[in-house]
Amino acid sequence: MYIGIPKESRPYEYRVGLSPAGVEILSHYGHQVFVEHDAGQAAGFNDEDYERAGARIAFSPEEVFGRADLLLKISRPLKQELEWMQDGAILAGFLHLASASQDQLDLLLEKKITALAYEQITDKDGGRVVLRPFSLICGAMVAQIAARWLQTNRGGKGIMLNGVPGVPPAEVVIIGGGAVGQSAARAMQKAGAHVTVLDKNMSVLEEIHDKLPGVVTMMSTRRNIERATAYADVVVGAVLVSGQRAPVIITREMVRAMKPRSVIIDVSIDQGGCVETSRPTMHDNPAFIEENVVHYCVPNIASLVARTAGHVFLNSAIPFIAEIANKGIEETMKNDASVEVAINTHQGNMVHLVRLSAKEGGK
Repeated sequence: MYIGIPKESRPYEYRVGLSPAGVEILSHYGHQVFVEHDAGQAAGFNDEDYERAGARIAFSPEEVFGRADLLLKISRPLKQELEWMQDGAILAGFLHLASASQDQLDLLLEKKITALAYEQITDKDGGRVVLRPFSLICGAMVAQIAARWLQTNRGGKGIMLNGVPGVPPAEVVIIGGGAVGQSAARAMQKAGAHVTVLDKNMSVLEEIHDKLPGVVTMMSTRRNIERATAYADVVVGAVLVSGQRAPVIITREMVRAMKPRSVIIDVSIDQGGCVETSRPTMHDNPAFIEENVVHYCVPNIASLVARTAGHVFLNSAIPFIAEIANKGIEETMKNDASVEVAINTHQGNMVHLVRLSAKEGGK
């Protein structure tokens, strides 16, 4: 199979679709991998590393997209990039198609591209095995992001997460107790903050209560969200519904009721955001102020640690990538439920993808 790894074209996306170690594995199976020139440079992987692993270096994105039977991406391709792809090719990436524009979806269907969303690959226990490592990275980085944007020079309240003797720590409220939420709770607690986690699943709250003594847990009801956000210095939105737009659970009215110059970090922004006042930002200008509250809404937080992200992604994703390359998409879908449930488009049809408006998602 011809496998393509292009350079990520979206601004401030420093990750790459596969590291040289992954290319070596695929080359060992007899597949030809085409890597765009400098695709891995920002993550510390140079062209020579890829060539030693068995790849061929391509000097235009059109060649990589056009040759690939299987295209390995991190972020969702642009419309122009989709137009370069072969009809019937396979596209794999963190696609988040529930928040994609309609013209991109139309093109995927028209070209009969099989779109595999890494974030929806699910094991037998319901765990999102490929997304989880990135979620852990994002959660761990939330503490340092919060500390930075609480600073006075960044527009924040001018307080420390951990406080000092005689001054209490910051109040951190995390909405969602999944991988991101638990990782963020652990990092915030280690940083010295007072942490509260809300989730609608009682078993998740029990798990957090047992794993993280001292972290307060609450059921995620509208009333509790209103109460918690009102006293919070930092609110972390960590809500994910697989294959769907993130539900809007923090309304503008709740944001308006928050303490002035507090901070919102909407980690759900890659799925549309769980805060009504959120909008996507980029690493060059990651935050804005709305309703007198600082909003940090970068979709690709893990891109800031691109090399670590590249290694951890390989560990979780290569079994699925190799299976598709070795067996083909049809046999893989037939025999591997973990992959089948992550297919969003196939043979001109939408599969396992629900598109909701922000208003519908918040019900």
